[in-house]
Amino acid sequence: MHPDPVITKICAFLESIGIPYKLGEIGGDTFLPGIDISRGALTIDISRLTYPGDILHEAGHIALTKPELRPAVGQEMLKAQSPAESEEMGVILWTYLAAREIGIPEEIVFHAGGYKDESNWLIEQFRSGNFIGLPLLTWMGVTEPSKPGETPKVRSWLRVSGG
Repeated sequence: MHPDPVITKICAFLESIGIPYKLGEIGGDTFLPGIDISRGALTIDISRLTYPGDILHEAGHIALTKPELRPAVGQEMLKAQSPAESEEMGVILWTYLAAREIGIPEEIVFHAGGYKDESNWLIEQFRSGNFIGLPLLTWMGVTEPSKPGETPKVRSWLRVSGG
C-alpha cells in the first residue's frame, strides 16, 4: 500500500466495494491530475496526483454508472456523456458519504482547488443536513429513503437501479 494514510484508506475502501484500481504511471493529460478512468477502473499516478480526495470523487463516477456500462466506463465515455448537474450532485454526495465512511475529513475531498470554488458551501450544506443529490442516489438504489436532515444510510456503494 502507499505510505500516505489518506491514499491507503481510499484504496482499501475501493477494494472493499469492488472498484478496481492500480497505482501506476499515466501518460498524457487527464481530467484530474494523476487519475485516469479506463474500462471501469482507476489508474492513480501518485507522482502527478494533486489532491488525494479526487480519487474518491472519480471512483464515484464509476460507482454511479449503470451496472451494465460500468465495466466499459472510461474518461472518454464520461466526457462524451457530459454528466448533467444532477448526476454530478449525486457523485458529490456519494463522495461525501464515502469520506465519512472511511473517516477522512471532508476538506480532503472538497478542497479549495475544485468544485468551482463551492467546496466550503458543499461541506456546510451536508453538515447542516441538506443532502443535495439524495433523491438521485435513492433512485439509483445507493441509499435508503431517509427523513429530511437525516444522514442517508448507504444500501449499496455501487448503483443497482435507476434508468
